[in-house]
Amino acid sequence: MGADGRALRVTAAIAPLQAEPRAGSEQLSQRLAGHRVEMLSASEPWFRVRGSDGYEGWMHRGYLTDSPDSEKEGSRISLGCVVRGVEGRRSQLPVGAILSDGATLESGGAVSVSEQRARFPADRDAVTASACAFFDGTPYVWGGITPWGCDCSGMIQSIFALHGVPLPRDAKDQALMGQVAGGVISELESADLLFFSDRDDRRITHVGISLGGPRMVHVALGRGGFALEDLEQRADPYVIALRQRFLFARRVLS
Repeated sequence: MGADGRALRVTAAIAPLQAEPRAGSEQLSQRLAGHRVEMLSASEPWFRVRGSDGYEGWMHRGYLTDSPDSEKEGSRISLGCVVRGVEGRRSQLPVGAILSDGATLESGGAVSVSEQRARFPADRDAVTASACAFFDGTPYVWGGITPWGCDCSGMIQSIFALHGVPLPRDAKDQALMGQVAGGVISELESADLLFFSDRDDRRITHVGISLGGPRMVHVALGRGGFALEDLEQRADPYVIALRQRFLFARRVLS
């Protein structure tokens, strides 16, 4: 592996980014196949790395290679596919992973970077459509960022990234992006971000995407994963609790 500051590339379909240099530590986030990370320090066989979103954590060297050339104009982005590499190895890749050079697509979909820009514009309705299409049925997994399992802010970051809009990893940082969209749920526009807290100090603990007005899509532990909500539903105890925890909304897309 390279020296500190060296660019490395993720080779596993999903590589956990962990709080400590040991397999049993907390998963903070994930990095996907083909994406680059910057090596900050080493404690063999673990490396402290930083992703393109500035998020840092520990990753085992088994997930990494010293060949960073991957994120380029000719790259293909997985939309959920199965590929076979030039060495014959078969891999299933989640949405957002980057296919290796020479990989053969066996099933599912993938798009080039230029096709991605055209097919997934930074458009309100397109963003919410992608959230519902790609993450429907996703289970809740702390630190996850893919339809195979994710947390609330992981879905937000991944969907907006698919549409060319980079966002921070955590909900509390996502809440600093864009413009104030207000605190009246019924007046929200599609793709506005709603922020919630279940803490006495009102620190943000949850985020969802507005579908316009009181409708919202999110991935929540209380629902076991992906869920569509009508925040005007008064008979559902979970929705009542959500309304009580709502803080404000932000508008990331103009």
